[in-house]
Amino acid sequence: MPLKFYETYQKELVEFKPIKKGEVRLYTCGPTVYYDPHIGNMRTFLFYDLLQRALLFLGYEVKRVMNITDVGHLISDADEGEDKMEKGAKLSGQTVWQVAERYTNVFKEDIAALNILTPEVLEPATGHVPEIITLVQKLLDKGFAYETDEAIYFDVTKFPKYESLTGQKFTDMLTGAREEVVTKNSKKHPADFALWFKTVGRFAGHAMRWPSPWGQGFPGWHIECSAISRAFLGQPFDIHAGGVDHLFPHHPNEIAQSEAAFGLPLANYWLHGEFLLVAGERMGKSLGNLFTLRDLRKNGFTPLDFRYLVLTAHYQNKLNFTWPGLQAAARAYQNLKSEIENFPGAGVADQAYLNQFTKHLENNLDMPGALALLWQLVKDKKIEGAAKRATAAEFDKVLGLNLAHLKREPIPEEVLALV
Repeated sequence: MPLKFYETYQKELVEFKPIKKGEVRLYTCGPTVYYDPHIGNMRTFLFYDLLQRALLFLGYEVKRVMNITDVGHLISDADEGEDKMEKGAKLSGQTVWQVAERYTNVFKEDIAALNILTPEVLEPATGHVPEIITLVQKLLDKGFAYETDEAIYFDVTKFPKYESLTGQKFTDMLTGAREEVVTKNSKKHPADFALWFKTVGRFAGHAMRWPSPWGQGFPGWHIECSAISRAFLGQPFDIHAGGVDHLFPHHPNEIAQSEAAFGLPLANYWLHGEFLLVAGERMGKSLGNLFTLRDLRKNGFTPLDFRYLVLTAHYQNKLNFTWPGLQAAARAYQNLKSEIENFPGAGVADQAYLNQFTKHLENNLDMPGALALLWQLVKDKKIEGAAKRATAAEFDKVLGLNLAHLKREPIPEEVLALV
């Protein structure tokens, strides 16, 4: 069967057809590196990893690009509040540059612990300011952007497709909009978004700043993804993936500015992974339910226990995190390893099982089905142990649970003597 994904904007399961046969250009939205990434973030990054691994397993060459947001992401998506990097600097007593370096390294350590493949290209926004300035100027020249005393804004009313992307009419966006959202920032429309902030007024003391045709300033959040993806993948590219929190406003804003600038689609397929809930609620520091991988370790769990838990839910479904649920996942994962390490090596993978596994991947990345199939394989009395081990190793190229080289540790002689 052909590979199919649920394409967000078409709102249906569609067959995947790459721009170039056998090759996939993939862009995935990256972290804002001002604080420790939490396990909700990690679920999204695991979704990206499973997508990439599945494409590789299915025979595609994959070029994956991901940004690192180290400037321009404000506390509010409505261009309000302080820059998150500045906030991180205040909390830590470090410079914004030190904060960016510190939490970029934490992010890399966390994805390594979760056995997430590192993207071929992992680029900070601050490394692409010249491309961002060029893109902003192009939008100004084409009449899609305008300048105020505080910033350069994208004019959403000049891009009619914005209504269908957001599911709202421009008139509805005006209804209930706070007056200060427009007047305070001199916006023409409350949905207009910043492409470039000037270091004046509330941002007069902003630490990160670059010269531009409009004076000293720094880029908005959305523009970095358009600039970085185009620099490394061209336009259009095949797949753009993100979390459901990017459905508004980040991805509509990306699409608007990229398509307005170049008259071409940004990406041909858009995929979004669902939230991780904690005891049925959204995660938040104020609720005291924001957990990191370090918190899981303190409670006796490994990062791969969490990876196993994530595999039990489809990426389009919310996953509810509880400590008993993680305990059950850890127990199942340990049992799985215990089964596989007892099988002899040097076997040949079972083709029938591989075919079934492939069907699960092609069916919109059905990882729960793929995991259930692995357990079916392990329990199948008709398959020899060596074939089970070889087949499990093939499955693990996607599942990423480190099953390929399991071996039972010998029981120490003193323990045997006691027995």
